[in-house]
Amino acid sequence: VQLQASGGGLVQAGGSLRLSCRASGRPLGSVSMAWFRKAPGKERDFVAWSAATGLSTLYADSVAGRFTISRDNAKNILYPQMDTLKPEDTAVYYCAQSAGHGSLKSPSTYGYWGQGTQVTVSS
Repeated sequence: VQLQASGGGLVQAGGSLRLSCRASGRPLGSVSMAWFRKAPGKERDFVAWSAATGLSTLYADSVAGRFTISRDNAKNILYPQMDTLKPEDTAVYYCAQSAGHGSLKSPSTYGYWGQGTQVTVSS
């Protein structure tokens, strides 16, 4: 399994970005996926989760109402649409594939990780 994240960049506060995570080695539609982020000096934090079908989602309180996780299972791509970005959203964003059971918000539940893409939000 390989996960390739892209789409990060520099954006002003209030702006939008859409990240992408291209998966290979296992059909995206067979597994739940999540986005995490890590800011300098902080732990890797949960951002959003999508069930394998895409019909069920979960968000961190800090991004609920601003971020939307979605997937194109035919293309094996996972997205988050990130709107109304804030400086505190600045972090390296990682996509992750579930390895089985466990807390959806815990990094230990995920067995495969993308390399990360930097998002910087200027004030």
